[in-house]
Parts: sequence; structure tokens; C-alpha cells
Amino acid sequence: MITTKPPRSALEWLECSRCRRALRPDEARGLCDKCEGVLLARYRLDEAGRTLTRESLRERRNDQWRYAEVLPGSEAPVTLGEGMTPLREAEFLGRSIGISRLFVKDESLNPTGSFKARGMSTAITMCRKLGLRRVALPSAGNAGGAAAAYGALAGLSVDLYLPKETPQPFLLEARAHGATVHVHPGDISDCGKMVRDRAPAEGWFDLSTLREPYRLEGKKTMGYELAEQFDWELPEVVVYPTGGGTGLIGMWKAFEEMEQLGLLRSPRRPRMIVVQASGCAPVVRAFEEGARATVRWPDPVTYAAGLRVPHAIGGDLILNAVRESRGEALAVTDDEMADGQSWLARGEGIFAAPEGGATVAAARRLAEQGKIGPDDRVVLFITGTGLKYPAFERMRRRSV
Repeated sequence: MITTKPPRSALEWLECSRCRRALRPDEARGLCDKCEGVLLARYRLDEAGRTLTRESLRERRNDQWRYAEVLPGSEAPVTLGEGMTPLREAEFLGRSIGISRLFVKDESLNPTGSFKARGMSTAITMCRKLGLRRVALPSAGNAGGAAAAYGALAGLSVDLYLPKETPQPFLLEARAHGATVHVHPGDISDCGKMVRDRAPAEGWFDLSTLREPYRLEGKKTMGYELAEQFDWELPEVVVYPTGGGTGLIGMWKAFEEMEQLGLLRSPRRPRMIVVQASGCAPVVRAFEEGARATVRWPDPVTYAAGLRVPHAIGGDLILNAVRESRGEALAVTDDEMADGQSWLARGEGIFAAPEGGATVAAARRLAEQGKIGPDDRVVLFITGTGLKYPAFERMRRRSV
């Protein structure tokens, strides 16, 4: 039996990640207005835990909104059925790169073809709930397509700023859903500045990564699903392609929440592995230098649009998760990504975006270095489909 009316959200307040100031969630907010810290949604977890149990989940809807108590606006979600993507054991790929228990979490099967659907579902849900009518954001591609789709579903006006290097399928997708697309000559950070500069005059709410608190909440459901699909025991290693890093930050938040909710059979968390492109690796550089925050990467260049993020506003949160988990941060080349895409496509039947190919290259290197144990369960996140990257054929020929 599928529950048609899930329990209500237990959202209680927003907490600044820096100064720990508490703010009410009943109005639209960006960064903390005192210190510009990222705002994190907090829930009445004691209350949520009374209904959000392993047993109750067996009878709930089969999408991310099954975790209703720990999602904002779950009483009336704007949804296209996002979430509950498959977790598959990748036996051929595992044998090829020397990892005996290798799994792939395939986010390309979400609506709009990427994990961005999760965050846009929750963010647009809250925009509608709070009475917002116009939103804008910079995007490397997938976030823009998802914002356009969910914005159309909710009846919101969506303006997008995309870098000129953005592959054409992303532009086509956004325009098809009715978004106004502005192609900008700079990178995604430059696009973000354009949004912030124009927002007051245009009446836009800025939906940029981590500049509002609710995209993170949708993406954290990847962590809940991972636990549920492993029967509430988390894997030893998670390999995640990291641009803005919202997915990794969200999963780390989910692990903390699940511990407090009593859902996990063991408090052990995975080692979080950040993968970036060698042509744009601000998190890797900060990790290797022992820095507490990232600084802007000059002249970002990479085939993977989602990794062409020169400055992650939540860089300190990413670094905290990696270090607390005793994880790693490493960079791979575009050719290595293309090789990884080919391995996934020919060995596992998954045509992943280059960001997914990056996780294959990273896992292979870590296995060769002995940094992944022989009995470790390792999960690679495929964050989007390769169908939006027509340049793959050129990259594939170059890498062979």
C-alpha cells in the first residue's frame, strides 16, 4: 500500500553554518545576513523520529518525498517523481579496476537527467510556498534545466545565466521548459555575479547553489536512499564528483540526521572522496594545503560542465566533511573522465556524464594506491546523463 498523505514536515528553523544564529523559515532567505554563512534547515528530529522509521518507509511513496518529515514543504511538493534511483553492483567495472564490492548510484535516471532534480524539487516547492513568483540562477547546465522544468510545473518565471561553453543540449532543455536563457561570456561565478547584480531591479529570488537553504535538502536524500538501499548500513567509501559540492554536503547532513533519528544500524560513516577536474580543482588544492576554505581557481577549464566551478561557496563545509570522514580529494584529467565514461557505458550499460566518468578514474587510482581496502563497499555517484554532452565522441577519440 502506498501512503497518499505522508506525515508533515518537521522543519523548525534555519541555522547559520558559521555563527550558528537561528532564523525563522517562514520567509525567503539567502545567506546569513550577519556573517554570510550558509543557512541549514533544522528539524524537530524527536518528533520526526516517531513516524519516520524503517518500518513506516516500507509503505511509503517511491520517490524522495518518502522522507517527508525531514524535507521542507512536504505537505504540497512540486514533484516530477525524483529520487529512489537504482543502486547497482558494478561487477564488471569492479573487476576491471580492482574493487571487489563496487556499486553505482545512477542519478541520471532522475527527471531532467541528473541529481539536480532533487534539489530543484525542494527549492521550487518552498519558493511556491513562500509566495515567490520569479527566480534566477547561474548554472553550468543541469541545474538550469531542472529549475526550468520545476519552475514550469509550479508556474514560476525562471531566468538562467549560463556560461558560453555550456553544451547546446542544456540550452535547448531550459528553453523548451520556458526559461529565459542568458548566455554569458564568463564562467559560472561570473554568471552568479550577474544574477546578484540584477536581482534587486528584476525582482528575482536568487536560487544559486547554497545561497538559499532548500536545494541542499533535496540532495541530502541521496544519503537517506543510500542507507536504505544498504539496509541501513552505510558503505565504507563514497566517491563523489564535486563542483559546488551541495550533494556531498547534503549527504553528510543526512548521515547526521539519520544517526539522531535512530535509523542507522551503525554510526560509522563513509569516507567521503571528492573528485574534481585537474583544470578546476579548488577543493583539492585547499585540501592538499591544509586550508580551511577554498579560494577561486583562475581560468577554469574542463570538459565536465558540472565541475567547472572555480569557487564553491560551501568550500569550508566540503572540506569539513572530507576531513571528518578521513576521506580524500583528488583531481583527474578530462581524458581520464572520457575513459571512465567508456568503461561505464561498455561494461555496465550506463552512459554517464563526464562527472560520472571522473568517479571511475578516481576509484581506479585509489585502488592502485591501496587507499581502498579489499573488503570495502565503494559507491560511485553518476550525477547525470552523458546524452547532454555531444563532445563525448571527440573526447573518446582523443583518449584512445
